[in-house]
Amino acid sequence: MSAAKNVEPASLDPAAKAELDRAFEDLYRAHLRDVYSYAYYRVGNQHDAEDLTEQAFLQAYRHFDRARRESDGRPLRPWLIRIAHNLASNYYRDRSRRPQTSLEVADPIPTRHGTEAIAEGREELRQVMANLEKLSDDRREVLIMRFALGMDNREIARALGRSDGATKVLIHRAIKQLQEEMADE
Repeated sequence: MSAAKNVEPASLDPAAKAELDRAFEDLYRAHLRDVYSYAYYRVGNQHDAEDLTEQAFLQAYRHFDRARRESDGRPLRPWLIRIAHNLASNYYRDRSRRPQTSLEVADPIPTRHGTEAIAEGREELRQVMANLEKLSDDRREVLIMRFALGMDNREIARALGRSDGATKVLIHRAIKQLQEEMADE
């Protein structure tokens, strides 16, 4: 693979920049909810999740042209989640000495479901989220990607830079540990 140089979007000719902007807008619309949901489940509050989402898309825009060229037609969703993953990791590293709100007190993300379904599942969701906090970072992340974002094993593997087999094992172990934590309550 040849070393593709990173072209800043502003340095493109106007027609190429307009096409790049349209393509990025499509990517943004298609994956905004996924990136925000991932960030929300990682950091546990709306405002920080919004900030991480904004940062993720700004970073993605800077490297979008190169990512499209290097993707060989593969979906860019795992690439976006990887950016959000890295930003969330930096978020925790930067804030490791500051008190943080527990995921136990966080309200669930509004979804397209009716309010009755949300109300009925709120207590169970609080229990699941509280038990997610007991998992290691990598196990918590794969469960968020798998169940909150609906990513398949291959997308998760790409997002985390792991093999498909290692990802499958990690998901299995994370589910098993979460079930054990829930059963202990």
